[in-house]
Amino acid sequence: MTAYVIGQITVKDPAKWEEYRSRVPGTLAPWGAELVLRGTRAKVLSGKHPHTDTVVIRFPDPESALKWHNSAAYQELVPLRTQAAEVDLISYESDS
Repeated sequence: MTAYVIGQITVKDPAKWEEYRSRVPGTLAPWGAELVLRGTRAKVLSGKHPHTDTVVIRFPDPESALKWHNSAAYQELVPLRTQAAEVDLISYESDS
């Protein structure tokens, strides 16, 4: 079962955010993950959505997503992420 990690992001410090973004892809490879989308909000079509940016990462399975998030390589980036942006990360399972 494929898993996706979706991040909803509001950037606080653009320079630190760029540094963080540049370092994340190196943490994904050991888990067979693929960066599917990095995007900036164009328009909220319905409801309320406070964040300005979104990231979507595909993993081969939910366990890989969790192991990536808990890995030393990714956890090393969390303090930089916290300084750079407000980020909500959610994992989803997909059977399609």
